[in-house]
Amino acid sequence: MYFATFSYNCSQQIGVLSPDKKNMIPLKEVFDRMGKDTPDSLNRLIEIFDDSLGEYIRDMLNTSGFNGIPVEKIKLCAPIPYPKRNLICLGKNYVDHAREVAGLPGADNDIPKYPVFFTKFADPAIGDGDIIKNHSEITEMIDYEVELAVVIGKDGINIPEEDAENYIFGYSIANDVSARNIQRKHGQWFKGKSLETFCPMGPYLVHRSEIPFPVELDIMCKVNGEVRQHSNTRNMVFDIPCIISHLSKGMYLRTGDIIITGTPSGVGLGFKPFKFLKSGDTVECYIEKIGTLTNIIE
Repeated sequence: MYFATFSYNCSQQIGVLSPDKKNMIPLKEVFDRMGKDTPDSLNRLIEIFDDSLGEYIRDMLNTSGFNGIPVEKIKLCAPIPYPKRNLICLGKNYVDHAREVAGLPGADNDIPKYPVFFTKFADPAIGDGDIIKNHSEITEMIDYEVELAVVIGKDGINIPEEDAENYIFGYSIANDVSARNIQRKHGQWFKGKSLETFCPMGPYLVHRSEIPFPVELDIMCKVNGEVRQHSNTRNMVFDIPCIISHLSKGMYLRTGDIIITGTPSGVGLGFKPFKFLKSGDTVECYIEKIGTLTNIIE
């Protein structure tokens, strides 16, 4: 199931793609047939979601003949525009990227022995087709980072690796947009990755049942049609079970938490000369089985 937050006729709603992916079915129509109140956001849907509800929605989509709204008539928003907490991020989680970030403070060519965690704001996250602000008064070094986003489906602490999949609701795409000069200036990653509009997400939140585990998906980023990043999530230094297990040791992961799992090589900082984003550039972030997230720089 491919869930979405979308705008239609000046109203923001949540929905699920039809099986043929041609129409968006408002979840209100599904919940009305169940005789239940519609959750007001995907955050709320994740909170109440269980296997029986998932099976019911899937069966309804396959048998009930919803007309839905043609996808070309809707505007996709970030699936979770307002995450409950900061996004949890992984640094240097692809070997090739770990070796290309020597320009950042404290960076070296060592492959991390343990996951490198940090956070970023998304207030709100922006969606497919939205504009990334250029913040030209404070940076001329805006960079792109295509990443697989993992959305947690239930609370957990001290989660064993073998149980990690059971704590996942689904997956999306995130572009961990970064102002590299601000990273250098402040000597850490949080500020330079948390400027307004620096967290595009989408186009959908794909339920885990759609993606085989372990997750091995092609991942790519293009700028103005030029392929800059191209890898596969199997090349992560720390895979998803490892990330979830390490992160949950001694601390709770909460329902709706979003983990973005690192980026492969090919970021603008990795080129000589640098290839940072400029006004008017189009950035396309693609992950197999999820879709393409496209944004334009202001």
